[in-house]
Amino acid sequence: MNPAQLLEQFGPRESMDYDLVIVGGGPAGLSTAIRAKQLANESGKEISVCVLEKGSEIGAHTLSGAVMDPKALTELFPNWKELGAPLHTEVSKDQFLFLTKDHSYQVPNWMLPQCFQNEGNYIVSLANVTRWLGEQAEALGVEIFPGFPASEVLYNEQGAVAGVITGAMGLDKEGNPTDQFQLGMELRGKYTLFAEGARGHLGKQLISKFALDKDSDPQSYGIGIKELWEVEPSKSKPGLVVHTAGWPLESDTYGGSFLYHLGDNKVAVGLVVGLSYKNPYLSPFEEFQRYKLHPKIRETFEGGKRIAYGARALTAGGLNSLPKTVFPGGALIGCDAGFLNASRIKGSHAAIKTGMLAAEAAVAALADNRSSDVLAGYPTAFQNSWLHTELNQARNFKAWMSKGLYLGTLMVGLEQKVLGGNMPWTVHLKHADHECLEPAAQHKPIDYPKPDGKISFDRLSSVFISNTNHAESQPVHLTLKDATIPVSLNLKTYAGPEQRYCPAGVYEYVEADGQPKLQINSQNCVHCKTCDIKDPSQNIVWVTPEGGGGPNYGAM
Repeated sequence: MNPAQLLEQFGPRESMDYDLVIVGGGPAGLSTAIRAKQLANESGKEISVCVLEKGSEIGAHTLSGAVMDPKALTELFPNWKELGAPLHTEVSKDQFLFLTKDHSYQVPNWMLPQCFQNEGNYIVSLANVTRWLGEQAEALGVEIFPGFPASEVLYNEQGAVAGVITGAMGLDKEGNPTDQFQLGMELRGKYTLFAEGARGHLGKQLISKFALDKDSDPQSYGIGIKELWEVEPSKSKPGLVVHTAGWPLESDTYGGSFLYHLGDNKVAVGLVVGLSYKNPYLSPFEEFQRYKLHPKIRETFEGGKRIAYGARALTAGGLNSLPKTVFPGGALIGCDAGFLNASRIKGSHAAIKTGMLAAEAAVAALADNRSSDVLAGYPTAFQNSWLHTELNQARNFKAWMSKGLYLGTLMVGLEQKVLGGNMPWTVHLKHADHECLEPAAQHKPIDYPKPDGKISFDRLSSVFISNTNHAESQPVHLTLKDATIPVSLNLKTYAGPEQRYCPAGVYEYVEADGQPKLQINSQNCVHCKTCDIKDPSQNIVWVTPEGGGGPNYGAM
């Protein structure tokens, strides 16, 4: 049954009204809600605020390295230490390594640009920070609804955003209602703020509908793949931050690794691969696994135990790729817009800051009895903020790095170290990531080493420890605009790249009646959004699955 038929049979929908509806319970969405409530309390007024989170709990889908700059958090909660925020491991040492296949070369710290220096920052579990933010939000009276994905945008008669509709529950694979069927609810807001993270399902629709990116460079993304390890006590160096460039990626492929030493013998390790890569045989997952086999890297993990795994796309285009962030009735905040600073590999401070700025604009509008109009105060405040200054100084980073490791390193070093980010030129990205993939005939397959089960692993054992779960009977949430394209284009021309760029084993080509067929194992999906970004004809569209599905990242 289609949505109109379901609504006709089971409607009308239940509806709830709020001053602010916030889509996404990550750092951006929760900071928006917190700041709105703080301002309301300061003025003695009541503002109703709700936060929708598609994960089973706050923090379930939050994945990041993460080294956190506490600047924005300090603005939100000056007393965050007294309140018990889980920022426990301050950075004590930075290392930046260039890797070749068998050797490593450390860059002297005096040569590192400011963006690679982390003094005063903290190594954190961003999932735990997000859970703490959730507790602060609830204490202020924010209503939080985990397990409720926003599946559709609501518009009023004038075409302004008026809220969202939550996903239906209890549909079978064909989209027909079962005995457990529940129609989604309408959550209506005077303003609706979207904080879904990178490549947000609804944010993508809003950018298209309101042409928010017509004056921007194409957005560029990376796929970040991360593991959490418990290492031998002798190898634990709390506060050590290591970044690398070079091997295992070819010099024409943007990317780099991180290795962060937390307390309690825990080490977070990951690889970011830019999704503008050309070779369809490249597998970010396999690149990450062989990266850990490098002599300089594997020494940390020998004798240790891998305890968690996850993957998530991140926005890397920076200021030049930032779309317009406001439209009638709402705004984009955090990584839904693309505020991450790729040069620093940091986005949580930007998410918190933009959430605060959007909240301040929305609360001021509500105080003037406005609703459903454009929150012009938000982008104006961003233009005048320290965050804009920071992103402006790094605006050319991704464009330079897309030109190759050596030229990119030279130019980023010149701009950041010599000119201090005050360069008189701007370099632009010209192609979206999905446009960059080249036919398989122009490349050779990559011979990746087989996993050893000790340092390197396969996809399925990795997905298992991500605690990913979806009800098997629900409709597949990885949809195809045209079911013939995977075989006729992707397999024929690009050797089936979805088998390799997905870090969770969702896509595989099988034989049916003697013919190849794409099989979608949607229950494996970790919601990274790579397929939605990298599919060469943009034929794969990620939509929200049933509420509560996906990974549960624990302390990641």
